[in-house]
Amino acid sequence: MKHEMSAPDQWLQLHGDILYRYGVTRVRDSEVAEDLVQETLLAALKAKKSYAGQSSEQTWLIGILKHKIIDYFRKTSRDKTQEYDEGFTGGEVDYFDQQGNWKIDFSPWSKPDKTMEQEQFMMTLQDCISRLPPKMAQLFVLREIDGMNTEEICELMSISTLNNFWVMLSRVRVKLRHCLDINWINQ
Repeated sequence: MKHEMSAPDQWLQLHGDILYRYGVTRVRDSEVAEDLVQETLLAALKAKKSYAGQSSEQTWLIGILKHKIIDYFRKTSRDKTQEYDEGFTGGEVDYFDQQGNWKIDFSPWSKPDKTMEQEQFMMTLQDCISRLPPKMAQLFVLREIDGMNTEEICELMSISTLNNFWVMLSRVRVKLRHCLDINWINQ
């Protein structure tokens, strides 16, 4: 099925909201997301002749926005190199018993598909992500939400070794898990 392109002056009205939500979810800054959406629409206007109609117009625009977001992450990682802050973990919480087993009851998590479908959970997850340091949040979003591969993330975010990547991701997951335990599971 070949998709038709709408008039460029309609793109913002037709796709602006989804593009903005997609952008703000990833960059966590409304002004940056607005700028990226504008850059996306400008790039699409310049490239409209290359639109082959093989995907929907919205999918095509989101693809352009993904590249703009990656460019933004590259630029910000070059502009200010952030080292991992060992203090990030804050007040240490002992999640494991003496045998190395989780102390946390996982029964509320027994149906993750249903939980993911709930809008309230997604809002809580976004809130928890917003509490992370920017580099940690970017790392989590790129890996777990966008599904980007490890090597690309390391290159994009100037992470020196795979070991550093896995340590950072592990700590981010523990922090998010703790935040979700407090704000979602035990609400």
